[in-house]
Amino acid sequence: MGKVEENKKKKKDAIVNSAFSLFINNGINDTSIADIMKKAELAKGTFYLYFKDKYEVRDYLIRRKATQVFERAIEDLEASDIEEFDDKIIFIIDNVLDQLDGNKILLKFIFKNLSWGLFRHSMEHVQVYDSEGQIDIFGKFNELTDGKIRNVEMLLFLIVELVSSTAYSVILYKQPVELPELKEELYPVIRQMIHLYTIND
Repeated sequence: MGKVEENKKKKKDAIVNSAFSLFINNGINDTSIADIMKKAELAKGTFYLYFKDKYEVRDYLIRRKATQVFERAIEDLEASDIEEFDDKIIFIIDNVLDQLDGNKILLKFIFKNLSWGLFRHSMEHVQVYDSEGQIDIFGKFNELTDGKIRNVEMLLFLIVELVSSTAYSVILYKQPVELPELKEELYPVIRQMIHLYTIND
């Protein structure tokens, strides 16, 4: 990365990080572009070189944060010795749930948009960057299947939607059950979904 590109990335990161902090603490409606740029210590006009409005920053953040959660789960998976595809998916989902259970601020920001964040990145080929570079979550998921799963993107969409819709109130409010009990009921259902998408020899 050249010096000019590195400088652009630093400015964009400053905007994004400032926006995230303000969105979490003040809410999106009570955060202005001027607030974001003041916190980022950049001129207000610089904002429009990267984003058209604060809602585009929000969408970018949702994509990036959702992707980072799954990236961490996949990295932890790669350090394990799990071999079966369904066990790998359960491991990833379990890891994601534990991450969000430990970071309820992040949970409130992204969880109802978790699948949207991932699928916007994948299906519209949105480029998501962090300090490590470009993340290709769906490429990694496709590698895990070893060609044994049909329509991987749809299967993952259904799984993530199921997890999102059931776990949000469980983690935040412990309703209607607590997280360990939800996991006991949720994981067999996910295994059945994977079975339905498995290509039989």
